[in-house]
Parts: sequence; C-alpha cells; structure tokens
Amino acid sequence: MATSKDESSEKAQPQPQPQPVMVVAIDESDHSAYALKWTLDHFFTAGNNSVFKLVLVHARPSATSSVGLAGPVYTGAAEVLPIVDSDLRKIAARVADSAKQLCIKKSVNNVIVEVVEGDPRNVLCDTVDKYHASILVVGSHGYGAIKRAVLGSVSDYCAHHAHCSVMIVKKPKTKH
Repeated sequence: MATSKDESSEKAQPQPQPQPVMVVAIDESDHSAYALKWTLDHFFTAGNNSVFKLVLVHARPSATSSVGLAGPVYTGAAEVLPIVDSDLRKIAARVADSAKQLCIKKSVNNVIVEVVEGDPRNVLCDTVDKYHASILVVGSHGYGAIKRAVLGSVSDYCAHHAHCSVMIVKKPKTKH
C-alpha cells in the first residue's frame, strides 16, 4: 500500500523536552555558599549551556517563630515583631543578592531566586514540587549527632521527603 505525501509529513516530530530544574537551597551560612559555588562549578559552565534550569530558594523564618523562642512570658513581643521582621527581610535580601552575584560572577544569568517564609524543610520540598525539580541541592552544616537530634537536619528531612533526588554538598574540613 502506497502512502501519500500528506501521510508521511504528518509523522509526529519530536517535541522539545522542558529543561530539567535544579533547586539549590541558600542561606547565610558558609556551607550554603560553598554548596552553591560547588554546584555552579560542576553543573553550570561558562556560556550558560547547562542541562538544568536553576532555581535558588531561601527559607526566611517568620518573626513570630524567631521571637517565639522567648516564650509567651516575654511581654514586649508585639513591639519587637516589626523590628525582627525587618531584620529577617534584610538578611533574606542579602542572602538572595549574594547568591545572585555569585551566579553572575560564574556567568550563570538565567536564575530564578525565591525567598519564601517558613520552615526550610517545608519550603524546600514545596519548591521542588512547584517547579517539578529533578534535583535538590543542599549544603551540609556538619552537625554532630546530638546537635542534629536537637535542631533537626534539613538535609536529612529533604532526603526522605522531597520528590526528587537530593544532593548534599559537604564543605571539606580544614586541617589545623
């Protein structure tokens, strides 16, 4: 059976696949800065021809959670909240700007930077879901077992709950 020109030209052409997304957690720590720098050096070469679309996310704590550490006994909390909130916003802006500058320095310009209020564990997992990320990169603070048990480990939580692969970047220890 012969095929006409119309039938052969109607064959499905491969559709371009959406670029996979890499989410990188950023905060004010040296461990976070190292993880971002390491990621840029290993996945984003000069010329910006990376396989991944890059999303940076900073989880900003709420003022009430920060002041809440003092407990309900602290009567001046209502007056302090706006000041604490302002300081947290300044820190978040500084973190985001520092990360953007590092990306620019490494010639990575097409970057989405988000600052989201909330617990880092939830913010990171929600961002992974929002962007349908293929990989989440977090820095390791290198806490010992007791400190990790008390504070909780963001990287451990994300490794178990994020709906993508999780890469934990450890900053090498310096020898004295």
